[in-house]
Amino acid sequence: MNKNITFKNANLSFSDEGKGSTVVLIHGFLENSTMWDTIKPELSKRNRIITIDLLGHGKSDCLGYVHSMEIFAEAVEAVLKHLKLRKFILVGHSLGGYVCLQIAKNNPTKIKGLCLLNSTSNEDSEERKKLRFRANKMIQNNFTNMVRMSFVNLFGEESRLKFKTEINAALQEALQTPIQGYIAANEGMRIRENSNAVLLENYFKKLIIAGEKDPVLDVETSLQEAKKTSSEIVVLNGGHMSTIENKFDLIDVLLKFIN
Repeated sequence: MNKNITFKNANLSFSDEGKGSTVVLIHGFLENSTMWDTIKPELSKRNRIITIDLLGHGKSDCLGYVHSMEIFAEAVEAVLKHLKLRKFILVGHSLGGYVCLQIAKNNPTKIKGLCLLNSTSNEDSEERKKLRFRANKMIQNNFTNMVRMSFVNLFGEESRLKFKTEINAALQEALQTPIQGYIAANEGMRIRENSNAVLLENYFKKLIIAGEKDPVLDVETSLQEAKKTSSEIVVLNGGHMSTIENKFDLIDVLLKFIN
């Protein structure tokens, strides 16, 4: 059952289930905390699992038209403070990984472990920044088609057929994202800085989970990043959406990381 707090006059929605080591799960762009529903039951058997709807996603409100990683992190930290959490493990998918890096930068002594799931500590390439800028212009007149196209493109042809039902359910959640939430998050990702140092300069456990066929994050770049930042890396055989494409393998990897 979801709970709520107020942050800067905005509603923040979160859930808190299970007992044990505290694990905070942060969803990605055009997702919300329901993305974890397929793996949360296993993780919460022996752990306390916190899921949070980021600003402008799910049941959480927007704050303006730029959600920087700093403001995303501040909102998540408000929930963690409300829950009086002193130590925790962070797991962030895609955009959620960028937010987790900012939280770790702000609170390094509170972090027991950080997992980047289909995510990176690298900043956007210049080409990707231009794509985000263009998308924010186009989304205002063509929201449904833009979301549908960008979401489906996260999956390879084989996955689109194999996980058709799951992809459609996730797409329906994505389409609930308000246009303002889309624009604010996309701009925040566009202007975010490189966070390699957060991984390299801290001693908490670090794990990168990459997709061998990820169309967004090249697996070779992820392997280089892991080496550069002294992070462990696990490569799954799917693409960008490991909770759908590699659910059981992902659960195994996360449980080993948590424990």
